[in-house]
Amino acid sequence: MEPGRPSGVNRDLLRKAFESSHQGYSADRVITDPELNAAFLAECQRLGLDAPPRELNRALMNLRKSSGLGVKTTRKTLLDVDEYRFAAEIAIRMLERRDGVTLDDVLCDPMLAVGFDELAQNIAPGFTPLEYRWAALGLRKQRKLEPEIVSKLLRPQNATLVRLTELSLQNVPAAPGVYVFLDAHSKQALYVGEASNLRQRLGKHINHSDNKMLAQHLWRQGPKDVVTEYYVLPGGTSKRELRAIELEQIRSRNPRFNVAGLQ
Repeated sequence: MEPGRPSGVNRDLLRKAFESSHQGYSADRVITDPELNAAFLAECQRLGLDAPPRELNRALMNLRKSSGLGVKTTRKTLLDVDEYRFAAEIAIRMLERRDGVTLDDVLCDPMLAVGFDELAQNIAPGFTPLEYRWAALGLRKQRKLEPEIVSKLLRPQNATLVRLTELSLQNVPAAPGVYVFLDAHSKQALYVGEASNLRQRLGKHINHSDNKMLAQHLWRQGPKDVVTEYYVLPGGTSKRELRAIELEQIRSRNPRFNVAGLQ
């Protein structure tokens, strides 16, 4: 059995708990909305379902996916996610690569979900956990979170997401890795690169990027809205492996200053 998969959750009681707490909303809304989710989990507990929250939420999600819920929804969730969809995508991709988790893992586990909220808020502050989570779920439904196979096979030792104004090069390892520059204002990736020495390479970009278009952007716009995402890989990672991850990230992110998938 896979970790985090529900085991032995009584479907009838689960259905009853959902029916008593969903307030007319869908199962997806109950899972992504902290207030509705707390009410659902409390009702599960009242009915004697003592599985961990992540298993109860996963069981509800699976019941919905199998069309076995059988509870009518009367209210829709209508959110304008344009302002924070970009932040939600960056946050969930970071967790996928850093922790090896899926979007379902994050949404179903309250502790993972809080970590996701914090990452998204760092990029696009001022929105609610429901909004960030609903945006991530929408990306998956639109097939915009396709698996990144190479990145899964070559897992990083460490992953960091930090605003460029807060980046300290002393905290960046002198190790191989892949990095991404993102613009939180324009909501797009700017540049993806790979390096045998991340500290040295990021330092060059900060001082005067050897990518002319990125250098011009940083000079004209300043670093205020730029977010840096970098992944530290094992010391023995080959240039070919670094390049494979970089190319996958270019295809996935479509960064503005990478030309035709090449630096």
